This record gives sequence, structure tokens and C-alpha cells, in this order.
Amino acid sequence: MDITLYKTSRIEILRHLAKRGWDVTLVAMQSGQRHRLKNSRMQIISIPLRNKRPISSALYLLTLLFVLPFYIAKIKPNFVVIGSKDQFLSIISILLLLPFRRFKLVMDVRSTPVSTGRKARSFDVHVSLAKKLFDGITIITPLMKKEICRKFSLDPRFVGVWSSGASTTLFRYEKYVDEGRKLRKKLGLLEKFVVLHHGVLGPNRGILETVEAMPLIRKAHDNVILFLLGNGSVLNDLKALIKKKKLQDNVIIHDAVDYLDVPKYIAMCDVGIVPLPNISFWRYQCPLKLLEYLAMKKVVIITDIPAHREIVGNKESGVYISSTNPHEIADAVTYVYKNRDKLKEWGAPGREIITKKYNWEKAAKDLENFLLSSRRVKDA
Repeated sequence: MDITLYKTSRIEILRHLAKRGWDVTLVAMQSGQRHRLKNSRMQIISIPLRNKRPISSALYLLTLLFVLPFYIAKIKPNFVVIGSKDQFLSIISILLLLPFRRFKLVMDVRSTPVSTGRKARSFDVHVSLAKKLFDGITIITPLMKKEICRKFSLDPRFVGVWSSGASTTLFRYEKYVDEGRKLRKKLGLLEKFVVLHHGVLGPNRGILETVEAMPLIRKAHDNVILFLLGNGSVLNDLKALIKKKKLQDNVIIHDAVDYLDVPKYIAMCDVGIVPLPNISFWRYQCPLKLLEYLAMKKVVIITDIPAHREIVGNKESGVYISSTNPHEIADAVTYVYKNRDKLKEWGAPGREIITKKYNWEKAAKDLENFLLSSRRVKDA
């Protein structure tokens, strides 16, 4: 919980469920700093484990297996929601309570596997188990719900949707104008045009292709900077590519920061980029980074996939590319650079998208409604 950017969803959904009157608990792994919560209706049970995968993940799941049943039996919750990635062993601990459980059991799916193989097969097993033994499944988008229902022959009433969101109080551009300017100065970027990508630096995300585009951009506009905020499995590949292409002056890799600090980095940039390829994993997603750029009134370069179309539509806040081909990415960056005097105007509608549809208040209400209406638990 202290190193991952996607923890935003967990923190925000709990906070807004608590605001709606629920007592909520999050059980999670952490390797360092503990979260301090002021809300009396919220608590985080942090399992202290060093970030040494896969050992830490295995120890976390074993802890859930042996501890979770006793904790649940003690607090007697109304609902238990399990993330699909935590599920293989933790589901066993929950099933130990099945003969006498009186809570509704829901599996939450924030993402589907990026590729085929062991992870995809494990995911299929999880969903199949949930179909037989759980009271419902929650999904991140209506598009993903449709796909999951089709693939696993699920009754649509069995699947609820609560989307990602962006905090409209945290991600507010006006609040971070000065901090963004100071950060640009500190990083030596005052005279640069900054394209930002923040989040996991993983495979199949269009990041390597974006770096490949930089030599093409540099030929005409050598003051364009690609700023990569985060870390991940392709970090060494990125560093090697930057060295090979001699892009040390045009590509900056900055280590991940806490999500509370992300807004000032977005305020610092000129445009954001979310170059996700058109593959099944991304097609029905709801990328947090896209929502956060929009909330901060930033124009975003995005691939033309259903997930992005569902969010941005035809608003000028999104500049679409048809693929992750480096030439297309370079053309899009060149386009926004040449229109940099219009970016403030183009980015403004993005904020309205978030306040109307992709905020945490709505997500919490959607989740609450599904939990209250999902399949009734049979009396023991």
C-alpha cells in the first residue's frame, strides 16, 4: 500500500463508502510507511512484509489463509469483497466459513490478464469459482461487464460495475499551479515541452514505442521532453533503449511517488499520454492516469480503443492515435506541440467529464447499490 499507485482506488472507495455511513476495513500488504487515517469509520490492516516478490506475495496469501477466517468470524461483516489477484489462497480461507456465513461474498475485478498463459488460466478459475460460490462480481466498466458475462455465461444481474475515478479535491489544477511551476524549475524544464506518462512501466503499455518516437520528434522539436514517472518490469529495457538512441536529454525516468504527490507532476506537464495498445486487456479498462489528467484539465494523447472512447468521446481533451506505431505517436506529439497555445482551452472539458461521471462519490454509490441488491445469502 505504500509503493503502488493503483492503491488510489482502494483508498478512495473506502473513504467514500465511509462517508456514506459504512464501517470499512481494508486488509493489505505494506513494506514501509503505514497509512494514518482520520476517519473513525475506516481502518487499514497492514500486513508488514518487505517488497520481495514472489516471496512477499506468497507470505501475504498465507497470512490471509490463516488469519482472515478468524477476523471475519470476529467482526461479522455484512459484505466481504476480495480482489481477484489475492484470491487463490484467500478464497480458501473464506470458504472455510461457508457453512455458517451470513455475509455476502463478492469478487472484485479491476483488470483482466494482459496475456495468455498461467495468469489467464488462474483468472478463469477464479471467475468460475465466483460464479458457483460467490454472491456477485464487480467490474470496472460496462464494457468489461459485457465481455465477462459473455465469456463465462453470467447473468448480468450477478455482475455490478463501479468505475475508477479521480478525486476532484486532490486532482484540481488550480491548486497545484505554483507547485507545478516550481517543480519544472527544480527539474530544469522551464523552457521545455513536457509529455508525461505516470504509472507502472510494464509491457504492453505502449511505453517503449513512445520512447521510439522521440528521435522522430527531436528532429524538428528538440525541446520536447518525455517524462516517465514510475517504475516497473521494463525499466531496464527503457534505459537501454534511451542509451541506444542517445535520448538522455529528451527522456527522463523519475522514480514513482506517492499518489498524493502525483497532481503536482501532472500540473508540471504540458500534455499527458496513455498509449495503451488495442488488446483485450486494455480494451475495456478505465485507466486511472487518464482520469487524473482530465481532472487536471490536461490534454491527453490516447489510443483509439473502446475504453478511451467511452471516457473522452469526441471532446478536444483527447488526441487520438490509431495505434502505438512510433510514427503515429510522433505525429500526435508534434500536433499538440504546434497547438500548445490552445491546450488550456482544449483541456478544460476534461474536468467536466470527471465531475459528471468519473468521481469517487458516484463509484461508492454504485458499489453500495450493487452490494445491497446482489444475490441474497441463504440462511444457514
